[in-house]
Amino acid sequence: MEIQNHIKSKVIADDLAVNRQVAVWKFLNKKIVFTNGCFDILHRGHVEYLAKAAELGEILVIGMNTDASVQKIKGPGRPVNSEHARADVLAAIGFVDAVIFFDEETPYELIKKVEPNVLVKGSDYEINDIVGHDIVESYGGRIITIPLVDGYSTTSIIDKIKSV
Repeated sequence: MEIQNHIKSKVIADDLAVNRQVAVWKFLNKKIVFTNGCFDILHRGHVEYLAKAAELGEILVIGMNTDASVQKIKGPGRPVNSEHARADVLAAIGFVDAVIFFDEETPYELIKKVEPNVLVKGSDYEINDIVGHDIVESYGGRIITIPLVDGYSTTSIIDKIKSV
């Protein structure tokens, strides 16, 4: 039961808790890395990407789209897994320090709250197209893109399952 409680403690759902946790990290002078996504069906590409992101700092924070946000972006039928299921799976990864829900289509407001030292997205993004790059650059933070693992995507997994 202790492990399950630890996993649940990494999932942060309200603004007050986000502000409190960020204040603790900043007080401890921790280097915060932030990335975001839907993480509907966690796969090898996600894990390798997140591991590389975690290596860029001391605290890895994942902004995760809520179910409503995923539906706006991906359309009907998505997400396959509920926001709580997706958050628990991400939080179970040892090097993930926090999973924070956001309900908007982008994590712009969440990035303002977290004020990460490093903002990370996949290399399929240009730095100037990464949501929040302006915020992070305004206080001297770094924007980094990480190469994606070829052959892994949630959409391709869903298509493969449908074809079987």
